[in-house]
Amino acid sequence: MDPNLLTLFKLSLIFDADGADQLFTQRPRLLQCNQTLLLLEMERCGERFSSDMNHVHPDDRCNLTHFIREYHVFSFCTEMNAERIGCFWPNPAVERFIISIHKHFFSNCSLEHVFLDPPDHTLTLLILVPVFLTLAMVLLVVWCSKRSDILA
Repeated sequence: MDPNLLTLFKLSLIFDADGADQLFTQRPRLLQCNQTLLLLEMERCGERFSSDMNHVHPDDRCNLTHFIREYHVFSFCTEMNAERIGCFWPNPAVERFIISIHKHFFSNCSLEHVFLDPPDHTLTLLILVPVFLTLAMVLLVVWCSKRSDILA
């Protein structure tokens, strides 16, 4: 091996080590969240989502399978822009914007499938049956383990 090349390699290791020490002692540079720029970028994402949703028939807007790609692109756009600007995602400003988009496009969707809590007696049965089955299984295991000691 060429001695000059070996010397050059050693020098590069020394300078890299010094640079690494400086990197670890410096404070990381944090981006400040620019709310105005964030809202402008959210508007841009919303405009693209609106134009994409214009291609979806209004009757199909409550069925996610008809617009899942458009919603994914919108969500990805908001997340990437928030992180690029130096803001957390989601943050209150982004959440308010997403809620406004939901109110605009999906305001009639919750009326179709309203889920209600089951009656109290049904809920009580759904809770107590697994509890009693668990207790019965524990008792059965304990009884069998004591029985096997007697039989052995």
